[in-house]
Amino acid sequence: MTETVALVTGATRGTGRGIAVQLGAAGATVYCTGRTTRQGRSEMDRAETIEESAELVTAAGGKGIAVRTDHLVPEQVKALVERIDSEQGRLDVLVNDIWGADHLWSWDTPVWEHDLDKGLRLLRLALDTHLITSHHALPLLIRRPGGLVVEVTDGTAGFNATRYRNSIFYDLAKTAVSRLAFAQSHELRPHGAAAVSITPGFLRSEMMLDNFGVTEENWRDAIAHSPAFAISETPAYVGRAVAALAADPDRMRWSGSSLSSGELAKEYGFTDVDGSRPDVWRWIEEVEEGGKDADPADYR
Repeated sequence: MTETVALVTGATRGTGRGIAVQLGAAGATVYCTGRTTRQGRSEMDRAETIEESAELVTAAGGKGIAVRTDHLVPEQVKALVERIDSEQGRLDVLVNDIWGADHLWSWDTPVWEHDLDKGLRLLRLALDTHLITSHHALPLLIRRPGGLVVEVTDGTAGFNATRYRNSIFYDLAKTAVSRLAFAQSHELRPHGAAAVSITPGFLRSEMMLDNFGVTEENWRDAIAHSPAFAISETPAYVGRAVAALAADPDRMRWSGSSLSSGELAKEYGFTDVDGSRPDVWRWIEEVEEGGKDADPADYR
């Protein structure tokens, strides 16, 4: 993948950073976008920056390039894609991972009680950003056959289809992203490009570790508060899933599919950083919902 050029949006932290770094580990040039830089923070008010992500990409063996971009502003996205075209002349992988809305939704709050402005802002961050980015980036991606679009969401299409995801706004956002990948697969197929949606499992992101008051070194201390955390995964796991897809010459077979990191680990043979293959979605279905008596170790 030494000639691969990728754009990972929302690469500041979490899934986006994990994907960017693993594409870098495969030798790709990765443009890392987001709103938080060393000069200023987004409304998320987190310390992670796109410059750090780009540096991690380079340290992993690729070439990381940080570009501050608000993906709700079409002019900024247009300028970003024009820069990629000018500097690289191609775009092989587009990862739409923009989110930044964790602070905008309330658990188990009906739509008539939920703050409407926050809910609508959540949908704009979750969907408008992806559409704006695809509108501007896909003409460059389809210039050469073999391109890949990855839409990042929470939960596979099959899992989400039969489950309420805690808030109408959150539910709409995460189910719509999977549908967006499916729709794009139809528009991209005549150009020899693929589109998929992908979900990590229970992600040990920077924010999740902070929420549990643990670090990556002692994350197992949080299992007492959340048994499912025993099947959690690092951002590198979903990153390796995307890198495996991007390197697969037969990736068109997946186009239109809704995938998970655990599913692709079985297909491609990669593991998380500790050598395990976590599959929290199967754990939820069989143990939390199905009542099966099982050892968490059997799901990783």
